[in-house]
Amino acid sequence: MKVAILAGGYGTRLSEETAIRPKPMVEVGGRPILWHIMKLYSHYGFKDFVVLGGYRVDYIRDYFLNYRGKQTDYTIDLKSGKIDWLQGVNEDWTVTVLDTGADALTGGRIKKATSLLSDGPFCLTYGDGVSNVDINALVAAHKASNNWCTLTAVTQPGRYGALRLSEDENRVMAFREKGAVDGGLINGGFFVCEPEVLDLIDNDQTTWENEPMERMIELNKLGYFHHQGYWQSMDSLRDKMVLEATWLDNPPWKVWKD
Repeated sequence: MKVAILAGGYGTRLSEETAIRPKPMVEVGGRPILWHIMKLYSHYGFKDFVVLGGYRVDYIRDYFLNYRGKQTDYTIDLKSGKIDWLQGVNEDWTVTVLDTGADALTGGRIKKATSLLSDGPFCLTYGDGVSNVDINALVAAHKASNNWCTLTAVTQPGRYGALRLSEDENRVMAFREKGAVDGGLINGGFFVCEPEVLDLIDNDQTTWENEPMERMIELNKLGYFHHQGYWQSMDSLRDKMVLEATWLDNPPWKVWKD
């Protein structure tokens, strides 16, 4: 199952960092937050990634093109260009980096990956949040349902919009993006999707969280997986500082072993 990661936004609320790089490449503990997200999925056996880039996509491309050289020791013959790698890398990932356009919205970015995502269920997440969600349990919950999409519902008071959920069928009854502060469950990303969701996205200017989700709610096809563990997004410099401090003291999202 492929993992699509939304990584193309401007990250204007983190402009101190994103003036030169896309938000998913902002570092926590010396590694891009994108890397932390990929390590989580990889821990559960999901290693085929589609990175949906846009703003400064060249930064993401360069990172993966030069990944091995930056992470391992090597000997290079400068005359011939031959490289002898003295050690391997831990990650056995396949990474596709797509340029989905600097101005496309979240739904538009997903739509542009249709040729890669239309052959079966796929995972989808944002490139700016970490969690210790059990991906295998999330996928199993989705497969046991009849939904086209299952989102991960998390508790986060404050500036996010709340979900209204059914108590008996694990379905989302309403989706309010950035609504009133009520401390309820919110959309934490970490979706599992069926290819049918791709047909609900109209064009580049479609926001994934608006029309497609509202249509799924109308069709009774949007479900949720309640994650009661750790979740934290990186929307501001303060959030980055929180994540940096947490990384230094047994970070709960680090479920993998070095």
